[in-house]
Amino acid sequence: MSASTGIRLTQYAHGGGCACKIPPGELEDIVRGLTGDASPDLLVGLDDGDDAAVVRLDNNTAVVTTADFFTPVVDDAYDFGRIAAANALSDVYAMGGRPIVAVNLVGWPRDVLPVELLGEVLRGGADVAAMASCIVGGGHSIDDPEPKYGMAVTGVVHPDRLLRNDAARPGLPISLTKPLGVGVLNNRHKSTGETFPQAIESMVALNADAAQAAVAANARAATDVTGFGLLGHLYKMMRASGVSAMIDAAAVPYLDGARDALRDGFVSGGTRRNLDWVRPQLSASVSEDELLLLADAQTSGGLLVIGEVPGAPVIGETAARGAAAISVR
Repeated sequence: MSASTGIRLTQYAHGGGCACKIPPGELEDIVRGLTGDASPDLLVGLDDGDDAAVVRLDNNTAVVTTADFFTPVVDDAYDFGRIAAANALSDVYAMGGRPIVAVNLVGWPRDVLPVELLGEVLRGGADVAAMASCIVGGGHSIDDPEPKYGMAVTGVVHPDRLLRNDAARPGLPISLTKPLGVGVLNNRHKSTGETFPQAIESMVALNADAAQAAVAANARAATDVTGFGLLGHLYKMMRASGVSAMIDAAAVPYLDGARDALRDGFVSGGTRRNLDWVRPQLSASVSEDELLLLADAQTSGGLLVIGEVPGAPVIGETAARGAAAISVR
């Protein structure tokens, strides 16, 4: 809880973090028909549901732009700000880019929660942006029944060094740069008030080094693992690229306590919707519990990279497109 007030922010929201995303299949139905911009300078748009939009300025520079915000995933206001900022910045890193400027996006129930707590949220966001050498240049706020915070972020990338979700090729390793499990741990935190420092540490960690390492290793395809879970984001990448993925479930890393939280039933509705969406394209010989962990709705997760990233575990490999987009063994 926020130390100075005793207020638990998660109790003022119907859900938390990226688990509040509109379900992937429903979202795709909503935006269908909005894709297909004819501009040759729009390098990445809505077509494949990538992490950010990318527009080429010249042969050496493209602009990466994104926005991300959500309801509290933890009770502490400062940590909420840090997590939301790291999550928003991650979309730029997932494209291989470097964030340069951000603006805050705020919804706050000003008649319910002290504005001093909002100040702590913004301070957390500013501290993480400073770690990323990203300028925070203001923002926009509204009076809202639920607290919400995030950022719109602009970055830059070389057009020839983009990481995108439609560029996976068969016969390559798949790396994951952060462990899974923040979804079930956050759900336990919201339900019980228990705190999990390992989950906070993971969520506030920037994906900057992972992105740089992926680009240096000549990777071309990547995405970050957030609200649609590893299976959901991997499926989007395999579908966009026309290849399949074979995942070794035993190689996937998890945060301490994640399996206990799953065993005790702290699975979000978003996680179950993720698995339901992917299941028709999935071949699996592991348990339902294992699949739920792989579909766990993450907040500020790591990068899923097609290629080897030094220091990151390899959790599978790509293959020519088969009957299933994803196989889990």
